[in-house]
Amino acid sequence: MRWKGRRISTNVEDRRGGGGAKAGGISILGLVVAFIAWKFFGVDPQQAYQATQAVTSAQSSQQGTAPQNLTAEQKEASDFVGTILADTEDTWTPIFQQLGVTYKAPHLVLFSGVVKSGCGTAQAAMGPFYCPADQKIYIDTAFFQEMRQQMGISGEQNQTVPARQEQAGEYAQADLIAHEVRHHVQNLLGISDQVQQARSKSSQKQGNQLSVRLELQADCFAGVWAHQNQQRTQFLEQGDIAEAMDAAEKIGDDYLQRRATGQVVPDSFTHGSSEQRMHWFESGLKSGDINQCDTFK
Repeated sequence: MRWKGRRISTNVEDRRGGGGAKAGGISILGLVVAFIAWKFFGVDPQQAYQATQAVTSAQSSQQGTAPQNLTAEQKEASDFVGTILADTEDTWTPIFQQLGVTYKAPHLVLFSGVVKSGCGTAQAAMGPFYCPADQKIYIDTAFFQEMRQQMGISGEQNQTVPARQEQAGEYAQADLIAHEVRHHVQNLLGISDQVQQARSKSSQKQGNQLSVRLELQADCFAGVWAHQNQQRTQFLEQGDIAEAMDAAEKIGDDYLQRRATGQVVPDSFTHGSSEQRMHWFESGLKSGDINQCDTFK
């Protein structure tokens, strides 16, 4: 997959071990400010500390301070993520314009281990996710290794060798990022809210079916993104689409259940079968049209 040399999004917050100096989870800057406020101005030190924390938290959430001393591999991973995020911005902005709506790009947070989000504290074991409360995407890049080592998404269909060793193929990684962006798209268009409301009035089985339809629509949007991005950047190389289809097969609910337990329980599906996921991705890829992604018919 060709990705180097293109625009890198500024909407990436890198929290992998970054941030200001802290002692026991307490900001040193906050303590210093609180002490000065109390000693020289008679201000309640607790109020001063809380005010400082509020300001620094807001700044860090907006600016996304990058950690110091990134390795070459970490820097490349950051550039890769930023490039793919920029590609999604350049794809969805004109599509939204055609719909008469302004596209508000999400922020993407890179983290290691544990992260705080608008949807609560999350661990890397949960995998990448989109939080509608703060409209941010959260990814622990170690998941790219899990895709290869635990899920078998190696990218071997592509004749090029990924620069970051022991990780999934680059297209599979790009599609993962774009998939979470597509949930942001569904949120902006009000689709996610409609599904959530319908699920609240449904049985567990019906709720799962609605979740499947939402995820399959995101898979179709994946194909739309690939189609539009290819038209604009010619980023696809030989084997990339085969890699995408392989990934779609290996994240199907039936494939994962059979691998984990040897049994398949369709009523418990939340993302769709391998066949469904491949079908809807291909539908979006061929058409390049979000109007062909109505999985709720």
